[in-house]
Amino acid sequence: MNGASRNVTVEQKEVPNIHSGGGPGSAVPMPLPERDIRRKRPPFLSFVLRWETLRKVARVASLLVLDFVGVVGALFTALMLKLAVHDQVSASAAWQDIKHWIPFAYLVTVLAFARVDLYADRTRRPGLARIATALFQATVIALVFALADGQHFSSYFIFYGTLFFATIYVSALRELHLRASGWLLDQAGYARRAVLVGSGKHIDEVARALADRSRTRVDIIGYISLTPRPRNGLRSLGALPDLPSVLELEAVQEVIIADPDFPQDKAVELVDMCHQRGVTVQVAPSTMEILIDRAEFAPGHTVPLFTLRPPVFEGVDFAVKRTFDLVVSIIGLILLSPVFLAIGVAIKLSSRGPVIYRSERPGMAGKPFYCFKFRTMREHAEQIQDELEPLNESSGALFKIRDDPRLTPVGRLLRRFSLDELPQLVNVVRGEMSLVGPRPLPMRDFDRLEDWHKKRYLVLPGITGLWQVSGRAELDFDDLVRLDFLYLERWSIMLDLSILLKTIPAVLSRRGAF
Repeated sequence: MNGASRNVTVEQKEVPNIHSGGGPGSAVPMPLPERDIRRKRPPFLSFVLRWETLRKVARVASLLVLDFVGVVGALFTALMLKLAVHDQVSASAAWQDIKHWIPFAYLVTVLAFARVDLYADRTRRPGLARIATALFQATVIALVFALADGQHFSSYFIFYGTLFFATIYVSALRELHLRASGWLLDQAGYARRAVLVGSGKHIDEVARALADRSRTRVDIIGYISLTPRPRNGLRSLGALPDLPSVLELEAVQEVIIADPDFPQDKAVELVDMCHQRGVTVQVAPSTMEILIDRAEFAPGHTVPLFTLRPPVFEGVDFAVKRTFDLVVSIIGLILLSPVFLAIGVAIKLSSRGPVIYRSERPGMAGKPFYCFKFRTMREHAEQIQDELEPLNESSGALFKIRDDPRLTPVGRLLRRFSLDELPQLVNVVRGEMSLVGPRPLPMRDFDRLEDWHKKRYLVLPGITGLWQVSGRAELDFDDLVRLDFLYLERWSIMLDLSILLKTIPAVLSRRGAF
C-alpha cells in the first residue's frame, strides 16, 4: 500500500467482487474508508458510545475488586492461622494488625499483575502459573521493604503464608470470573468474527484449535487460502485479492494468519489493509516463534544473530527442578503409603504375579531404565502383544487398546484413574524421572519414533505432563510430541506446579484415559 492510503481522503480502488468469483471483468469499484478509522474520537464520546470500552472498564474494575478481596483474605487468613497456633484467635486483633499493610500489599500486587498482563482481555490473560509468579515477586518486594523499614518479625510465616493463601484465593476468584464472564458473553451472543488466511493444512489445524480451546468464542466465518482450496468444512471466501471485499461485507473483526510460511510482502500488505479498516490481525505461532523465546543475542556480527539454546535443564534451572521433585515426591510417598499398601494387597489377592511391574523404558538421552508401575495385566502379557497389534487404536508410535483383554479387573480400575503410575515417585527419588516432563514410552514405541520425535529425550521423563492435562489419549501422537516441545520451551517451576494441579481433575474426570 502506498502512502496515499493513509490520508483522510483516499482514492477508490478496484476490488474483485467475491459474489461473482473474482474473475476477470467482475471487479467493481469499492471505496476504501474515507478516513483512517483508528483516528481517536473525543474521550467522552468514545467512552459512552463504544461497548468495547465499557467492557474493558468492567473487566479491569471487576478484576481489581477480586484481587483486593483475594489479597485481604490471604493476609487475614495467614494472620488468623498464626494467632491460632499461639491460642490467641481474635478477628479484631488480626484486622488491626493487617489494615495498615493492605494498601501497600494491594498496590504492589496490582503493579506486579499489570506488568505480566493479568488485566488484559481474556484471550491474552495468563493463568495460575503467571499469577503465582507475580504474587511471589510481590511478596519478595514486600519483605525487602519491611526489612529496609526496620520491621522485626518473630517468624516470616505472614509472608509465605500470605503467598500460599493469596495464590489459592486469587486464582480461584479469577477462575470464577473467567467462567462467569464467559457465560455472560455467550448469553449475549458475543463472538469474535474472524477470517483465517493461509494454506489448507494450517487453516484446518488453527480452526480446530480455536473451536476447542479458545477462552472467548471465535466465530470463524470462513477462510481465504493461498493454495488450492481445501475441503475442511469451512466456507471459502475466495483468494487473497478478495480480502478487502470480505472485510467490508462480512463485518470481520479479526484476520488470523494461519500459515508459518505466509509470504512477507503479502503479510505487510494484509496488515496495512486490515488496520485501515480497524480489523485486528493475529498470527498463529510457528515453530520458529516458539523457539525464539530461548534465543540469546550473539554480538560481534555485521548481521544481528540470535543463538538458540538447547532445551535442557541445567545450572540453576536443574537445581530448582530437582529440589522441587525430591521434596514433593518424598512427601507424596509418605502421605500415599496407605494407598500403596491397599493397592498392593488388591493386586496380590486378585491375580498371580508381582505387585510391581518393571517396564524397561528409555530415559534421558535414550538411556534405558526400569520404570516402576503397579501391575495391571495378567502374567506374560507382553508375549501376546504382537497378536493384538491389529487392534491398536492410537496413531503414530503409541500402542493403546481401550478394552485391552490382558487387563485384570483391578488393573482396569487402576488404569482408569492412573493409579498404576504412583510407584514412579520412587523413580523420581532415584533421579531417573521427574514429576513433570515428557512421558517415557515403552521400548516398542520408542523403536517406532521418527528422528524429530526424539528431541523429547533431552530431559528426564515425567510422571505427568502436558499430555495428561490436554486430552491424554484423545490426541494425535504428533500433537502429543508437539506438546512435549512446547513444555521444553516454556518450562518454569510454576508451569510444573500448574501441570501437577491440573493433572488431578484430568485424572478424576477420566478424560481420554484408557
